[in-house]
Amino acid sequence: MSGLGDFTVKQPDGSAEAMAAHLGKVLLVVNTASKCGFTPQYAELEALYRDYKDRGFEVLAFPCNQFAGQEPGNAEEIANFCSLTYDVSFPIFAKVDVNGSDADPLWDWLKAEKPGLLGIGAIKWNFTKFLVDRSGKVVSRHAPTVRPELLRKEIEALLG
Repeated sequence: MSGLGDFTVKQPDGSAEAMAAHLGKVLLVVNTASKCGFTPQYAELEALYRDYKDRGFEVLAFPCNQFAGQEPGNAEEIANFCSLTYDVSFPIFAKVDVNGSDADPLWDWLKAEKPGLLGIGAIKWNFTKFLVDRSGKVVSRHAPTVRPELLRKEIEALLG
């Protein structure tokens, strides 16, 4: 698989969604967790989504429990937490692995397109962010410590 549009991901109910449906939009793809020190970033992710969704921007959240078991809930618990705590309205997909032999193919592709520091592909923690342009090209990768709010200028440049 060579491009974003070639992938299919799972909705929380297990149904499939083609990533091709998101081509033409600027995307911020994030591995998330509900019990992490970075969890408050949900608020900034939601603010970005609300500010730019009408211009063709989406946040795509992929819950992941690979880092210190910080996303233990099932799909319903995750959705309830995100809705009630942060009023999240952007898409939250089914829980995935982002590293290892069971890593979701989309995440293997994202890591190959934009390896981390020193060329290491592995995701180091929750809330690693990949910014993808309208054509499906991975433009940048941001560490969990980079607050979503700090990506505004980069997002605005891609939105045009």
